[in-house]
Amino acid sequence: MTVTRTMGRQAMQEKILIIGATSAIAEAVARLWAARRCALFLVGRREERLEAIAADLCVRGAASVECLTMDACDRERHAAMLDAALASLGGLDIALIAHGSLPDQKACEASVEQTLREIENNGVSVVALSTRLAQHLAGQGRGCLAVIGSVAGDRGRQSNYVYGAAKGMVDIFLQGLRNRLARSGVQILTIKPGFIDTPMTAAFAKGALWRTPQAIAGNIVEAVDRRRDVVYLPGFWRVIMFVIRHIPECIFKKLSL
Repeated sequence: MTVTRTMGRQAMQEKILIIGATSAIAEAVARLWAARRCALFLVGRREERLEAIAADLCVRGAASVECLTMDACDRERHAAMLDAALASLGGLDIALIAHGSLPDQKACEASVEQTLREIENNGVSVVALSTRLAQHLAGQGRGCLAVIGSVAGDRGRQSNYVYGAAKGMVDIFLQGLRNRLARSGVQILTIKPGFIDTPMTAAFAKGALWRTPQAIAGNIVEAVDRRRDVVYLPGFWRVIMFVIRHIPECIFKKLSL
């Protein structure tokens, strides 16, 4: 395991681990934490992109930034990754899980293997990481585990039910985890973005419901600060998904959603 050190600053505040740090949302949130002079440990698959983000965060004021290249689906490396982060940061206040992929639904329908790969990436790997991180935070009796899910996990829809199933798994898991740790001092935050304009959604036509990662990054930081449990971003998605969840199945299955 190789940890690459970049230029940092000496003053440290919050100690933050970001998994999936090359995602557009994670990068936007990291910039806000860097401006608060937090110490950051970035994990992602693309080494060059990680290095570029780390250099930018140092310029923006991060107390320190270190990087580790890892595929989040490689569960055998999770323990060593966390050890490296703890050694680098000198502790842990916040962990953000932000990795994931947007699968080709039609390809998944034609392939069991593709379906299971997407479930692993968007669901099982997140559950594995959340379990390990929650154990550590519960042991110290404080901290925040924030996980980026999706409104897609609120109800299975024909257009993206493989992705939605994985996100639904994460949502239910975090509900139980939050309930178990309610008296431990640990915050479990589920983040449910709607339509976000990122490289992952570049092929989609954009409309009035779409937002940029920068537009919701501040809401994520605020949700962590305020010890929220669940946040829909933007907030109007809470109302939209309430309606969608309550459409009777006999009607819902006839809709092209």
